[in-house]
Amino acid sequence: MNDLQHLFDNNARWAESVNEKDPEFFAKLAKQQTPEFLWIGCSDARVPANEIVGLLPGDIFVHRNVANVVLHTDLNCLSVIQYAVDVLKVKHILVTGHYGCGGVRAAMQDRQFGLIDGWLRSIRDLYYEQREHFAAIADEEDKVDRLCELNVIHQVANVSHTTIVQNAWHRGQELAVHGCIYGIKDGRWKNLNVTVSGLEQLPPQYRLRPAGQS
Repeated sequence: MNDLQHLFDNNARWAESVNEKDPEFFAKLAKQQTPEFLWIGCSDARVPANEIVGLLPGDIFVHRNVANVVLHTDLNCLSVIQYAVDVLKVKHILVTGHYGCGGVRAAMQDRQFGLIDGWLRSIRDLYYEQREHFAAIADEEDKVDRLCELNVIHQVANVSHTTIVQNAWHRGQELAVHGCIYGIKDGRWKNLNVTVSGLEQLPPQYRLRPAGQS
């Protein structure tokens, strides 16, 4: 336990500081969470969701995994999206990657890393599909960063293609899926301008009718 004592000490100082600024903060936080945002980001420890966008605990619902991947077979991620959309009624889903992502870099290599290889397969597929595009990029770091951007755009599409998000649009619920990327070197959060806010923005083959409609 002594190995963790400095973390408990840090927590005590943080809680005291928050309480001094707003004595009612924790009481209000304990009553409910009503975030407008769901953040789907990378597990990288250098990318703290709340701090990047200047929001307090309770303001943003967070799901993180290696390389901010959204797979239609990942019940963990889908459960988070379903709870955020159907129960919390978030208005914005922020798919956020970051430049220099180690997961994205691994997907570009021919080395084996273990179980993570299967998780990153969709990014590897994307890299291969866009091979002509990447062949025109000379610098290796520029290739990694560009794939980080394309991965975000791909995951925005994956989120938008879920029945969870499409059923929300069928109900007339206000919901938008945004693609963003964070620069660890400068701390800036960038909009990739790939917002999807309705069925009409999806390719026809991905638009699903409401359940029960023939």
